[in-house]
Amino acid sequence: MIVRPATDADSAAILGLWNPQIRDTTITFSSEEKTAESLAEMIATRRQAGQEFFVAVEGAALLGLATYRQFRLGNGYAHSMEHTIVIGPDAWGRGVGRALMTAVEDHARAAGGHTMVAAVTGENTRALSFHRALGYVDVGLLPEQGRKFDRWLDLVFLQKIL
Repeated sequence: MIVRPATDADSAAILGLWNPQIRDTTITFSSEEKTAESLAEMIATRRQAGQEFFVAVEGAALLGLATYRQFRLGNGYAHSMEHTIVIGPDAWGRGVGRALMTAVEDHARAAGGHTMVAAVTGENTRALSFHRALGYVDVGLLPEQGRKFDRWLDLVFLQKIL
């Protein structure tokens, strides 16, 4: 497995991995699928801000992706980051998530990031356990913060000092 910055050639595979999780799960509250254009804009915007969009690949297979951005707008939050990580179900438990998070955290730290925030759906116990195993600590719970599939969903905030 190799973790590297995403390229234009990865776009279709990224969409193929991310959109089913948007469409079919509560891993994200959003129900708006990514397009090639919105993905390209996201990657370009992050890179212009000094952030990065990583992919984990094995041969021709895309196993996962991870990226980060400033946690909230405003210069007071310039050193607080929030990440997104998506791992294909076939890659769970293989170290893909750890490798991607290492890349994201190292890049953010080198760019001046001080904290990394994870915002996780409360019912996503796999992601909560994953983050806790990486040293993230629970710092907040927002009950019924999101709505998807006609259900209210809690949002759990975890944080790691980089």
